[in-house]
Amino acid sequence: MNRVVHPIEQESFRRLRARLDTSHFPPLTRAVVERVIHSAADLDYATDLVMDEAALETAYAALHAGAPVVVDVEMVAAGITRRETVCQLKDAKAGPGLTRSAHAMRLAYEQVGPGALWVIGCAPTALEELLTLDADPALVIGLPVGFVGAAESKAALRESGLPAVSNVSEKGGSAVAAAALNALLYHRS
Repeated sequence: MNRVVHPIEQESFRRLRARLDTSHFPPLTRAVVERVIHSAADLDYATDLVMDEAALETAYAALHAGAPVVVDVEMVAAGITRRETVCQLKDAKAGPGLTRSAHAMRLAYEQVGPGALWVIGCAPTALEELLTLDADPALVIGLPVGFVGAAESKAALRESGLPAVSNVSEKGGSAVAAAALNALLYHRS
């Protein structure tokens, strides 16, 4: 089924491309960069995002072959269109040394096992917990936002060697994390 693009979205991307040349990016990287910028109206993401085209190609194949998509919060799930997601936050419990978001990652991994795409846009502790699991992800979109732990958790993701989309700064959030996944959903190879 082809996705119908609304004229407002078309015009937004036209204006984005008039302000920023993205033609030098490989196809999937360009798709992610443009969709994230579109979601936040923040051109700085063009130099803040970190990803690898080969990892995106592998993730794209896994996603379109039906790999599960796990999200840290319902706001990320709400932003992902055309795909069911797994979010265990409502069933998670905080405990000593464990946030609800971290527990939700454990519960989600028990449900989906290895090979999922993980989309984290809210909680740095969710990303930190994912890095302790043997999740063998198809991709981790690690774009949590915040002044405490966000940049550090994304640096740890990059150092882990897992296939990932992250960014260097403290910014991020549910909308940009969902946008990165949507870029892979919408891209036509």
